[in-house]
Formats: sequence, structure tokens, C-alpha cells
Amino acid sequence: MSDYYLELEKPIYEIEKRIKLIQKDIDADSSTEINKLRKEKEKMTKDIFSKLTRWERVQLARHPQRPFFMDYINHFVEEKIELHGDRHFADDPAVICIIGKIDKIKAVFIGQQKGRNTKERKYRNFGMANPEGYRKALRLMKLAEKFNKPIVTLIDTPGAYPGLEAEERGQGEAIARNLYEMMLLKVPVICIIIGEGASGGALGIGIGDKVIMLENTWYSVISPESCSSILWRSWDYKEEAANVLKLTPSDMKENKLIDKIIKEPLGGAHQNREKIFNTVKKEILSTYLDLKKKKIKDLLDQRLQRFTRMGVFNE
Repeated sequence: MSDYYLELEKPIYEIEKRIKLIQKDIDADSSTEINKLRKEKEKMTKDIFSKLTRWERVQLARHPQRPFFMDYINHFVEEKIELHGDRHFADDPAVICIIGKIDKIKAVFIGQQKGRNTKERKYRNFGMANPEGYRKALRLMKLAEKFNKPIVTLIDTPGAYPGLEAEERGQGEAIARNLYEMMLLKVPVICIIIGEGASGGALGIGIGDKVIMLENTWYSVISPESCSSILWRSWDYKEEAANVLKLTPSDMKENKLIDKIIKEPLGGAHQNREKIFNTVKKEILSTYLDLKKKKIKDLLDQRLQRFTRMGVFNE
């Protein structure tokens, strides 16, 4: 565990510190004590993570050590080529578009990248895309369609960039255009939320044949803080807002808004990167092989039906 930890991780971190102190002066007796502490740590971790609140899952989705888009890409995508620019205005570093191979399957990978330090975060605009980011993504989706290659989007954004210049360049239109065009893409589209899935920022690359969420992520029309500021005129009610929004993977699955939840390693994705990378890779491959068996017409019909059913209720 790194020196950074969430409040909910503090008891686990304290045990980890004790283990490290003992390891500095290890002998036979201390080895027994270390094993005892490790068992205690595992039991405590299971107990804490078995009863996470919605707000705690939001915090885990934002964990600074959580794997980002390029971490996944660098692990399981080979022969990578990054393509830049929307051919209208500029390149948007918040959205990365990669052509590469996952095993022997050529595909287009699209996702938001937040950045690890201050310099990277500023460059990537904290993973908040401008209109050119969505137009770049659409350009690559159309390229994938032209060459009959599947599309995989890994979603992790606090939302589309809300600045005045973004609105002037057509932020709303760019996202709406992506929703329309993605619904009609004649190739399999797989969408996986790997961190935050906020508002149109996430939905702009979130229309797919299969929509999947990692266990400790969230997906909602608005963040808990913004919802709290609108409803209560204060950010102090963000935990209540998270409960009202029902934004966790289990909530999304219950409301039939996603297809599947990927279980994370004990303690969250940041605790065992190798394991979560391999799990996501296997999920992409198995999902693609299932989608590949279907006729394109059936894929398009099912994609359209699944999204038009959302938000319709009979009383």
C-alpha cells in the first residue's frame, strides 16, 4: 500500500505499517507475528470492503493510485499506434485513441486519461474532454467501422469540460453527435467504466453493445458534489446525494442500465494491478467473441432497443 490512503483504508494501512516495521528486524518470532498480522489485515480488508457505502465507492473510483486508461493499454495492447486530432480544430489530450492488438485481434481503443501529477493533470485537463476530444473519438470509431474492427472504450472522467470555450465550440452537439453515430456503428462496441462515469462526458463514448462496470466505480448523470450543491445549496450533503443518485454498479445492474460487473481484487483495483489488467483483458476478449457471432443487423437492432428501453416505466 502506498503512503496515500483513503479514510476507509486507514485501519488496513496501520497494520501494513506494523508489518513493515517488523520486517526491518526480522527473525523467527517476528515471522510468526507477521503472518498473524497479514491474516488480521486480510480479515479487516474483507470486512471493510463487504459493506462499502455508495460514497465510499465514489472515493475508490477516484483513488490516485487507481489504474488509468493508459495503464490498461500498456499492459495488454500490442503494436500500439496513437492517432491525434479531430480534423476540425485541434487535438484533445484528455481523450486518447489507440489502434492496436489485444492478443491477435486488431481493435480501436478509446478512453479518457486523467494524469498522475500536477503537470500531467493540467495537460490532460483532469480527463475532462473538450468537443475536439469527442470528435476525435468519433473519427476513430468511423475508421474502425471502415476497416471492420471492434471498438473498446474505457471510461474514466469527472465529466465533459464545462468551460465557456468548450460550449462555444459545440460541446453539447459533439456529445449528441457521438450518441447518434455510436448507435449506428456497424462493428461490435464494448464500453467499460474503469473509474468515474460522469454525465455526458462518459456517455459521449459510452454507447455500446455491452456496457460493463468495474466493482468500485460509479456512473451517473451528475457527481454527488454537484447534485448536493443543486439540491441542498451546499457540498456538505454529497453522501446523501450519492445514495439518492444510486450510482454504483449494483444499482446500475438492478436498473438494467449495464450488462455486467467486473469484480476487483480485494481492497480495490489499485491493490493488485496485474490481476485487474488480466481480468479486464479476458472480459474484452470473451465479450468480443460473443458479439462477433451475431449478425450486424441483429447487433444494431439490439443496441437500439436496449437504449430506447432505458427510462421507460409502466405503473
